[in-house]
Amino acid sequence: MENISPLIKYFIQQGVPLDTVILLLMLPIVVTLIAFFRQVIGIKAFGIYTPAIVTFAFLAVPQLRYGVLIFIVVILVGMLLRFALKGLRILYLPRVAITLSIIALSILFLLSFGGAMQRTGLAAVSIFPILIMITIVEKFVAAQIEKGNKAALILAVETLVISLVGYYLASWPALIKGIVAFPWLILIAIPINIFLGKWDGLRLNEYFRFREVLKNLK
Repeated sequence: MENISPLIKYFIQQGVPLDTVILLLMLPIVVTLIAFFRQVIGIKAFGIYTPAIVTFAFLAVPQLRYGVLIFIVVILVGMLLRFALKGLRILYLPRVAITLSIIALSILFLLSFGGAMQRTGLAAVSIFPILIMITIVEKFVAAQIEKGNKAALILAVETLVISLVGYYLASWPALIKGIVAFPWLILIAIPINIFLGKWDGLRLNEYFRFREVLKNLK
């Protein structure tokens, strides 16, 4: 890669892989994007940490569609198990443990199915993105208990949408080249987040939600 910053060259000379350097430098950009979605647009998702790690999980799979497929399977199986285990009336942590166990087996069968169908990219997905996807279940189950199934599903969809946007942003060749050449650019994320932290206007979804009220105020 051409036009590599001296700082990036220093990290590489110290034995840090270039891919690791790029991903770590992308993190401030991705989390700033998530903060923008939350503060300005009004998309909540599962906080800021979950969409961020899902974004990096998508970057770690051979093809994006396999990452999305695993995400959807995890959410669907988690939702079904919520109904299946409801009648047992067991405590939260054992319920989550059972859910994670069954989801792990479901993912294993999914990978095996991918291999049988000659989808080698699906069968070769590493354990890192799979574990990240599975850990989403705890957030999903907690949201189901606190806010209901519909709200939990909406949060899951919002998380997927933000993660997809983050994926395309973090894999944008022009942005990667810019960061490698000028890594100090990520410091711009700090004033942007200060601005977002002081945001006191209506979010975009609130303009849509309260459009009738706003019309009457004019």
